[in-house]
Amino acid sequence: MPRLKYASILRVLLILGLFCIWVQIMLSATTGGLDKDGEELMNSNETSEQVLALVPPELHKYLTVHPKNNSANATERYAPKNISDILRAIQRVNDAQTIYNEDVFGPVQNDTIIIAIQVHTRLTYLRHLIVSLAQARDIDRTLLIFSHDYYDEEINNLVRSIDFTKVMQIFYPYSIQTHPQEFPGMDPNDCPRDIKLEKALKIKCNNALHPDLHGHYREAKYAQTKHHWWWKANRIFNQLQCTSTHTGPVLFLEEDHYVAEDFIHMLNLLRNTADKTCPQCEILGLGTYLKTYQYHSTSDKRKKHLTLNYIQQVRAISEERRKRQQTQWNYQVYPNLYSSTQKVEITPWHSSMHNMGMAFNRTVWENIMELQDQFCAYDDYNWDYSLLHLSQNRPGREKFKVILCKGPRVFHIGECGFHHKKSNCNASTVISKVQKLLKDAKSYLFPPRVTATITAGGAKHNKKLTKGNGGWGDLRDQELCTNMTKIGRQLKKYIYYA
Repeated sequence: MPRLKYASILRVLLILGLFCIWVQIMLSATTGGLDKDGEELMNSNETSEQVLALVPPELHKYLTVHPKNNSANATERYAPKNISDILRAIQRVNDAQTIYNEDVFGPVQNDTIIIAIQVHTRLTYLRHLIVSLAQARDIDRTLLIFSHDYYDEEINNLVRSIDFTKVMQIFYPYSIQTHPQEFPGMDPNDCPRDIKLEKALKIKCNNALHPDLHGHYREAKYAQTKHHWWWKANRIFNQLQCTSTHTGPVLFLEEDHYVAEDFIHMLNLLRNTADKTCPQCEILGLGTYLKTYQYHSTSDKRKKHLTLNYIQQVRAISEERRKRQQTQWNYQVYPNLYSSTQKVEITPWHSSMHNMGMAFNRTVWENIMELQDQFCAYDDYNWDYSLLHLSQNRPGREKFKVILCKGPRVFHIGECGFHHKKSNCNASTVISKVQKLLKDAKSYLFPPRVTATITAGGAKHNKKLTKGNGGWGDLRDQELCTNMTKIGRQLKKYIYYA
């Protein structure tokens, strides 16, 4: 009997143990799902019925996720591929310089509005950007140039399915995807980001002598964004055959932007207003950041915490963290922004305020190119802060001036991805709010005229940059950046497929 009783106890313990292991595996899987990269989370989101209800049925095709491309296969886009094949495909596309739908909408003219869209891997956002572009008036008179730093057939098929205007694809040829074990990717012998200089010199890692101004070593995924933006601008202004004599505006968007249906109308109004009242305005701005939150500023919280004991401080910080997690993304339609007479502002350009939906022409690009060494040498991995540094250090010239819409026509919908790793991010939630905003503001769109006000900008935004954000101390990054400007215009190669 004791032996049987002992065996029964062992069986119970074994069953309990197996059950605990199963629970642990399930919890790990759930936690792993919550810790997934924001891009994967966002790409696995389905488009909600609320969002679809505000999209014309004929445009649902751009939001359709086919069963073979569902979340079960989402990781395939990140799986190892034949790099040689990808490089050949990239070169083939870049050489061909194919303009899709040119036979339907006519050739690119010197004053055609070019819309340059920087694309990484956030497919869901890209779908909605395309839907918003499709609904814009006069979109058929533009050229969309999608600039990719990741080669993916699902993204390519989506872009090439666009039938409402002319489309071109260009591929950044120095990406992490195509250089995973070497610069500009991460060489195995590159210095770890946080290693100290003395240890880096001791182990003789590749870039030991060149940490950034904060003492950190390069991270390829951050450096790539600035490289890609600079390469894309050089490619469009200096290398493509169809833009060799182009003098019109180039509007810079990203995959997680969303446009209003009158954004082209407003861009033209800004151009005309600048010609009449602000010939020195070099940049046109269609987007402004109008996020609103329901909690106090950091400085107020710090002052409040000083009067609390330790336990109270911990509780206060926990409560603020809880409130931040519950804070909802919120755009407000301010009556003074969207009115029958639209307001525009003329002010010094600042990177953190005016980097979204910005446009400029070849003349401005040539001014930037005169100071290309400053852009490429500035120790900041952000392309917009590098432009701000260039703007603030133009010999004998004022800073860039921007004329911008007070009521934005370009919105940032990217709550998940590159800089945001939220476990609860849902693209549909943000997109539906932008759609509702534009629906509420519909009667104010397409204004016949605008009124401009001139402002000097706030003290914070006029403060001269003393140093960059780092991430760009590696001489290899600076050299690659500089070399991108030395590539001349490439003859279009006609490629015939069997």
